[in-house]
Amino acid sequence: MSETILIIGACGQIGTELTQKLREIHGTNNVIASDIREGSDEFTKSGPFEIIDATNREQIFSVVQKYKVSQVYLMAAMLSATAEKIPQKAWDLNMTSLLIILDLAKEKHIQRVYWPSSMAVFGNTSPKVDTPQKTIMEPSTVYGISKVAGEHWCNYYHEKFGVDVRSIRYPGIISWKTKPGGGTTDYAVDIYFKAKQEGSYECFLDKNTRLPMMYMNDAINATIQLMEAESSSIKIRTSYNLTAMSFTPEEITSEIKKHIPDFNISYKPDFRQDIANSWPQIIDDSHARNDWNWQHEYNLELMTKEMLKNI
Repeated sequence: MSETILIIGACGQIGTELTQKLREIHGTNNVIASDIREGSDEFTKSGPFEIIDATNREQIFSVVQKYKVSQVYLMAAMLSATAEKIPQKAWDLNMTSLLIILDLAKEKHIQRVYWPSSMAVFGNTSPKVDTPQKTIMEPSTVYGISKVAGEHWCNYYHEKFGVDVRSIRYPGIISWKTKPGGGTTDYAVDIYFKAKQEGSYECFLDKNTRLPMMYMNDAINATIQLMEAESSSIKIRTSYNLTAMSFTPEEITSEIKKHIPDFNISYKPDFRQDIANSWPQIIDDSHARNDWNWQHEYNLELMTKEMLKNI
């Protein structure tokens, strides 16, 4: 039986490319994109699209019934930097949307759920290098707090009600197709656009701030691979650590300069520096590699070539 998939938050940075990839695999009409507002015509008219407020149970349930949805990818969320400005709104969006989907799965309206977590679950007290799958989690951001809580809700619904919910703790995600959406790792996207278009960039993080990152293609492939894995191989129902590379603004700059020798960078750290300082520098994702054979394809050199070629 073919899967019918609903993506909530499909117009976001990851949602856009995830929708396109899932439509290639499952067929356009079997993947329903949704968001609180319409995105580009090219995207919203290329297949089934519904306007959904991720905090509105009736709207979601109506679409689930209309299309006989079997899987939901809940990609709607307010990211780290934006959430710090409107914490209550961020908490409401990030938590309410998840609990609605978990309840629909508990009631057997949905068979499988994907919900993204983030390295923002870690805080100042977490080990910074080779951050383990299980460790101290005392996040310093609203986004991180919501993701820690969400991970435990996912595990709770799996343990108590048998809900098949799966999750990845994303590092910073880098893509040329969609602009960033208010995250602390956004500099690593913006820097490529500014390098190509203006030849200079003012970075909001210090030059030595090392953070885990991943090229979008790897993030999409990992997400789909996790969702298509046999249930028995998914040993972790909070969320899996995942990474591909770690670098600093200085290192990404030197890689860009191989292609654009005159590129200039200056540094003006802002409130996002404190957020970045609380996050891991290098993540241990051996559980994902062992449990469902995760392998990344892109390193900094290969990613930089792809980004500059496509912008």
